[in-house]
Amino acid sequence: MKHLASLLLFVSIWHVSAEAQESWVREHYTKLETYIRMRDGVSLFTSIFVPKDEAGLRPILLKRTPYSCAPYGADAIPNSLGPNPGLMRSGYIFVTQDVRGRYKSEGSFREMTPHNPAKKDSTETDESSDTWDTIEWLLANVKPNNGRVGLFGISYPGFYATASLPDAHPAIRAVSPQAPVTDEFIGDDANHNGAFYLLDNFSFMNHFDAHRDGPVEDYGKGMFAYDTKDAYDFFLKLGPISGSNAPRYFNNRAQTWSEYLQHDTYDEYWRSRNIRTHLHDIKPATLVVGGWFDAEDLFGALNTYGTLETFNAGKQDNRLVMGPWTHGAWARGEWSRFATHSFGTNVNRFYQDSLETPFFEFHLKDRGPRPDVEAWAFETGTNKWERHAQWPPANVEWKPLFLSDKGSLSTTRPVSSNKSVSYTSDPANPVPYTGKVMKGRNNEYVTEDQRFLKDRKDVLSFVGEPLKEDLHVAGPIHAHVYLSTTGTDADIIVKVIDVFPDDAPDNQGGMQRLVRAEVFRGKFRNGYTKPEPFTPGTVDSVVYDLPDVSHAFAKGHRIMVQVQSSWFPIVDRNPQTFVRIPDALEADFKRAEIRIQTNARYSSCVEIPVR
Repeated sequence: MKHLASLLLFVSIWHVSAEAQESWVREHYTKLETYIRMRDGVSLFTSIFVPKDEAGLRPILLKRTPYSCAPYGADAIPNSLGPNPGLMRSGYIFVTQDVRGRYKSEGSFREMTPHNPAKKDSTETDESSDTWDTIEWLLANVKPNNGRVGLFGISYPGFYATASLPDAHPAIRAVSPQAPVTDEFIGDDANHNGAFYLLDNFSFMNHFDAHRDGPVEDYGKGMFAYDTKDAYDFFLKLGPISGSNAPRYFNNRAQTWSEYLQHDTYDEYWRSRNIRTHLHDIKPATLVVGGWFDAEDLFGALNTYGTLETFNAGKQDNRLVMGPWTHGAWARGEWSRFATHSFGTNVNRFYQDSLETPFFEFHLKDRGPRPDVEAWAFETGTNKWERHAQWPPANVEWKPLFLSDKGSLSTTRPVSSNKSVSYTSDPANPVPYTGKVMKGRNNEYVTEDQRFLKDRKDVLSFVGEPLKEDLHVAGPIHAHVYLSTTGTDADIIVKVIDVFPDDAPDNQGGMQRLVRAEVFRGKFRNGYTKPEPFTPGTVDSVVYDLPDVSHAFAKGHRIMVQVQSSWFPIVDRNPQTFVRIPDALEADFKRAEIRIQTNARYSSCVEIPVR
């Protein structure tokens, strides 16, 4: 009966308004604001919410964030606490903290603070030590706690959750990094495989990188006015990326933006910020969460989980949830559709009530059974949650899809010795990433109908035959592209697309729905630390992974693979000449013929994991 009562409680709160929730928080929690002193003397602003009832000892749920503890003020109450409504009403001590150098906290901010495993004295700090010092203070000063702490966070706060794991305070029992920023050169917000994510970072850093002279509650409106209704047109007129530091824009005032442009290879700046290398000997249980439609940190979720599995195999309780979400959408009250996807149910109810809440309840309260499923993955196409004993799943069959000069896909390797197909890539007319005209990112581009590109001559399409049965794909997709170019650098974007039959219902006939796409900056094909030019006219290879999928291509559908060399303005333009792109001049941008090899010797293909 206790489980039934809990279920009825969780169901009932899905329909509570924001105003009612704020009233509930005010009625049931006491808010405290304080500064917590770190070992080097820097104090961090912290908001604490303690239950008013006297129902016994409570665990602490902590979120550390660079995005502020707002609303500030002892009488200012938020309309929610914690990661979901069920946990909010389950009686935790909730703590939110402005991280070092952000908002009302003292100190200097560092982008993705590098972990320091060999601190010499109290003047050397990192996010692990700041978390440790915070927890020490909370345990001693905030009552009635039960001596156990959990951490959670989405996106950048997800990074701070991950950063608490190395040298973790012994009170930390459960950590949930959700869409965590993890490796910003290889696959997260700043770059993907060395290709700079221009649109997102230009907009984000205009506000995030604003200067402060000391603790503040508000950073203001940003450094400049980003006045446009059409991002494609705006960034094309901006010209080379060096123009971003013109007086009307960043004007060399933005520290992190300037660091991004300065470090255009996988140098020590980026390597030191890759938290994955420090995830050894982890003790707290982890629940890593990510979304298949996340345009920002899909890489972070998959690779944080994968690294924890690799470094701590059999020694740590590590679990994964991957759902049909855009960035952070699992924290919303309702999520039953996205773009042209309809899931038939509110998938967030299952996630929050059956996965996230039980994870913290078990590890922080000894309540309920230990979660027993290693990985939950929502399969798009069938709209089903699937249980997996490991991720990626074992015993998949790697199915090659070879590109043909006739525009087809085949599971049989080509036999011809000289076939290829080409297109001209023009930096002055880059391929748009979306068919919509928008100021900011079109969040739905990750699953957008690709028919808006049907008239582009610089996008190659390869289409398979209608499937005779459902095809279930689970795991990463391998891309093997053999190419030559008349230039000395090139980007390669490979896209895997689900093509609907012409008679599909719900106005989806003929839709070319994007399943997964990824870019690779060709100069890094032999390593991210030392870029290498292409030799014009010489066949070379670009081999890389597209992020994992869990998708069923339905019977009667067809698989399409597209190849192109620009994806603008999500990705900055490659000049297609071997230069340091942040320093490139307009004259460096050249048209180039990209020739994709489709023959017996150079068999361009994608490999999909079929289960």
